[in-house]
Amino acid sequence: MSDGTTLSIKRSITIRAVVTPAWKEEAERELSAGISTTDQQLAQLEQEGQQVVDDVRRQSANPLDPRVQEQVAQVQQQVAAKRAELDEQKRNLLQQQAQVRELEMEQIVDQGQLESFCDIQVGDNLVSKMQVAVVVRDGVIEAIEQG
Repeated sequence: MSDGTTLSIKRSITIRAVVTPAWKEEAERELSAGISTTDQQLAQLEQEGQQVVDDVRRQSANPLDPRVQEQVAQVQQQVAAKRAELDEQKRNLLQQQAQVRELEMEQIVDQGQLESFCDIQVGDNLVSKMQVAVVVRDGVIEAIEQG
């Protein structure tokens, strides 16, 4: 490429939030909603799993037949695997909730990522162009940090 040529590249931008009372309240609300949803999914899983087991046993001429017992065991194993997954998800949400409660006001925390494009050309510092963060306070951009 010659010196006058530019190239457009995709990059990730880190979104960093300033911890404020409003930010903490919103984060708490989102995490509580996630925990509640997980609890609902766990209850529904248990109910549906038991219903499937009951249906398998009811549809069988002999509920004690080893094939029926095997089907029931498979269903119970699938339910247990999904329960473990949901329990892990809930544990993570509870851990995040505890971390949010410990954050101090005005602390800056990573909140997520966005993708954007930028133009580069010969002589640019690629590392500096790729390392970009946007600092927000209650949704309002406070700073754009590069490099």
